[in-house]
Amino acid sequence: MSDGQTLYKLIILYMLRKVNFPLTNAQITEFIVDQGYTDYFHVQEAISDLVTSNLITVETIRNTSQYQATQEGEQTLEYFCSSISDSIRHDIDVFLSENAFELRNEVSTIADYDRTPNGDYAVRCRVKEGNATIIDLTVTVPTEDEAISMCNHWPIKSQEIYMTVISSLL
Repeated sequence: MSDGQTLYKLIILYMLRKVNFPLTNAQITEFIVDQGYTDYFHVQEAISDLVTSNLITVETIRNTSQYQATQEGEQTLEYFCSSISDSIRHDIDVFLSENAFELRNEVSTIADYDRTPNGDYAVRCRVKEGNATIIDLTVTVPTEDEAISMCNHWPIKSQEIYMTVISSLL
């Protein structure tokens, strides 16, 4: 394993440690590539190696992969964190600080669908905050187009729907 590849893995582990929510493949890749640390393919290789080594976990929701560090990943970072330069740690800290709200919103509003045994589509819409689920709503619709539409609208409408449900039930 090259020193560069080790550094990319440590950067990813450091990023995941600094937030209390998962990061997507796109979020991690965008930061590392935009900073000029390496290219897209090396980032993907580092992510794949971390998953294979059980240092991070992956959850895939509608073609989006979300990553979190495992306990082994946290321990590895503790041991090797000093291998990440102060300037790189500073870059990561600034990026996460400036973009935390947007990054968290991207991964906390989740919608996905599955085909049911009777041929309909069950659309599961969730809002998560950290490890807690704020709302978990499943609605069945007759067509895949409707399921896709609901998934696409959930991030925009979730707060309004949540408030309507809460006010109706209280």
